[in-house]
Amino acid sequence: MDKRTKINEILNGIAGKPISPAEDESLFDSGLLDSFALADLVSALEKAFELKIPDADLNPRKFDSIERIESYLEAHGK
Repeated sequence: MDKRTKINEILNGIAGKPISPAEDESLFDSGLLDSFALADLVSALEKAFELKIPDADLNPRKFDSIERIESYLEAHGK
């Protein structure tokens, strides 16, 4: 399974419904996710990609779109 597919599966699980955002669409501004979902999203990303996301990075803007999530994962070696 490729990275984008895994990210989409995580997002669908967090949203609790099927969503298919554009890769550059804001997940938070569009209402697909809310600020309460950030902790769940980060936890799921840590588990799926076997990494630890530091508390300093818990900012919705870092995980605001599929593109940003992919960039973050690339920068952190996964």
